[in-house]
Amino acid sequence: MPSVLTLLGIPGLESVQFWIGIPFSAMYIIAVFGNSLILVIIKTECSLHEPMYLFLAMLGATDIALSTCILPKMLGIFWFHMPQIYFDVCLLQMWFIHTFQGIESGVLLAMAMDRYVAICDPLRHATIFTNQLVTQIGVAVTLRSALLAVPCLILIKCRLKFYWTTVVSHSYCEHMAIVKLAAEDIRVNKIYGLFVAFSILGIDIIFITLSYIRIFITVFSLPQKEARLKAFNTCIAHICVFLEFYLLAFFSFFTHRFGFHIPSYIHILLSNLYLLVPPLLNPIVYGVKTKQIRDRVSKIFHSKDTS
Repeated sequence: MPSVLTLLGIPGLESVQFWIGIPFSAMYIIAVFGNSLILVIIKTECSLHEPMYLFLAMLGATDIALSTCILPKMLGIFWFHMPQIYFDVCLLQMWFIHTFQGIESGVLLAMAMDRYVAICDPLRHATIFTNQLVTQIGVAVTLRSALLAVPCLILIKCRLKFYWTTVVSHSYCEHMAIVKLAAEDIRVNKIYGLFVAFSILGIDIIFITLSYIRIFITVFSLPQKEARLKAFNTCIAHICVFLEFYLLAFFSFFTHRFGFHIPSYIHILLSNLYLLVPPLLNPIVYGVKTKQIRDRVSKIFHSKDTS
């Protein structure tokens, strides 16, 4: 078992990694600024202390943490030629990444259920989605992701003692990228990785899809066109975020495991975009489509301009 691993970055694109780091860093800065702005707005605006916005705050905090887990080290590889990382630190990064991915998926499921109750059973929404329930959901999705990711570390540390190489053909510590270095039977690690992916992403996407199907049935059965548009408009931001997160997730997941004829740099670029694009787009989507947040943002910048 090596004490230090070497992250290659993006194999095949080493000559242009410096330039790739520029848009990646810009995406990170915009993501941190946008999500921090949403967190500040939700915290300071008492009218936004509702389940939908509290879940949005959880999503923003998760996005900041997820992108911060990978980008500083990635830029260290791209810009400062610092590819080495301690083995245990690499496992810790892997655990953080998979934990925050699972939390984001769980929060998206909670947001879908919130919209489902708000549209399909509006009279009971306030009594069902109390602040206490929102807190319990936040704790539950965090524990689910954190605990399911722990055996990935244990299986690597306890089962895999010998490695072909210490060079990781990736820009961050991804589970399968580390497992494939081992010179031993890795079937158990692969099976558990698939189990975690289905237990979190698979189950979440099934329930989110069912929720939106029920929402659409309810919305299109409303007699008035204005009521249909108003109800549907409250879901547009959630649908956009849901689609961009899960489409990138499954495209990256399946190309990494089954796209044997796809160049490795395509795999790694997709994996990087999967972790960087949702934190970038989420505050933009909600800032544009959510009137309360849009008005608050314009008020902040308008007051700065007048001063």
